[in-house]
Amino acid sequence: MPFTPANIAGPDGLIIVIVIAIVLFGSTQIPKIARSLGSAQKEFKKGLDEGAAEDASSEAPGPAKLTESAPQAAAPAPPQASGTPDGAS
Repeated sequence: MPFTPANIAGPDGLIIVIVIAIVLFGSTQIPKIARSLGSAQKEFKKGLDEGAAEDASSEAPGPAKLTESAPQAAAPAPPQASGTPDGAS
C-alpha cells in the first residue's frame, strides 16, 4: 500500500509521525510539549467561554441605566425691537 497524505491518519501514518517527533524533539521534550499544548488548549477554551459570556451579557436586555443629564441651557432671548440695548422705550 503506497503512503499518501490521505492515509496519514491511519495507524501506519500515526506511527511514522510519532517516530519523527521523537527523533526531532527527543523523548524528554515530548511530555513538555504535550503539557504546553494541553495548557494552551485549556486557555483557549476558557477564552471562548468568557467571550461567549460577554456576548450573552451584552445582548441580554438589562435594566435601563439612569444617567444624570446636564440641566438644559435656557434658550437665548430674542433680540428686542427697540433701538435701546435694554429694550426700554
